[in-house]
Amino acid sequence: MLIEQSAYTNRWRRVSPAAKGIFSLCGMIAAYAATAPATACGVAAILCAVTVLGAGIPLGRYLRIAAPALFFLAASALSLAVSLKIGNTVSALSLHLSRAELEPIAHVCGRSLGGLTALLFLALTTPLSDIISLLRRCKLPDTLLDLMTLSYRTLFVFSEAVHETITAQSARMGYATITLSLRSLGGMVANLSVQVWHRSQALHLAALARNNDGALRFLEPEHPDAPRTIPLAVISGFLLVFLAAFLP
Repeated sequence: MLIEQSAYTNRWRRVSPAAKGIFSLCGMIAAYAATAPATACGVAAILCAVTVLGAGIPLGRYLRIAAPALFFLAASALSLAVSLKIGNTVSALSLHLSRAELEPIAHVCGRSLGGLTALLFLALTTPLSDIISLLRRCKLPDTLLDLMTLSYRTLFVFSEAVHETITAQSARMGYATITLSLRSLGGMVANLSVQVWHRSQALHLAALARNNDGALRFLEPEHPDAPRTIPLAVISGFLLVFLAAFLP
């Protein structure tokens, strides 16, 4: 929910999604084109600064959103750098750090970090409804976009159901002890499973009622700043790619 909160309250909420999408794509290209780990990290730092300082996303919230991905990236880098050697006996097990592979691993991690910050820029500055509209203009399949829309809506319905269930259980002291907490957790999982099943059936019936004819369409907001922001995004993005590709 922090992502949605940021997407709807940042300074660049009304900026054309096409401009933000172009700059985000150029950021990912720049991260891949970086010739050194330090350059890739520099691209990531620039994209992070643009998101925090330009769009006005609070740094603490940005780090909270990026923390799971950063933890996964750190774990992946550690697994690549450290290998397990198995000997003839159990006591012969040992961990080995491959120093020759450190530079390629750092390059991969730098590129991954740059790609992460590029995606976070788009996700934290653009609501998903605008992103879906942008993807529709890019001629992506309607079926894929409809699945994205339904999953997006179901996520909020599911979150609301979880919140209401936890509130009701807490009011009845359902989490007073460890035993009661486990029992309440089991009841919540069972209840939510039934709710999700019934709501999916209702959604299926609603689709059948409208003959499931055509894609889901929504009103798209107008962006009068597009003639100005799109060229600016193209110039900024190509400059970022140029710096990443040609800086040592």
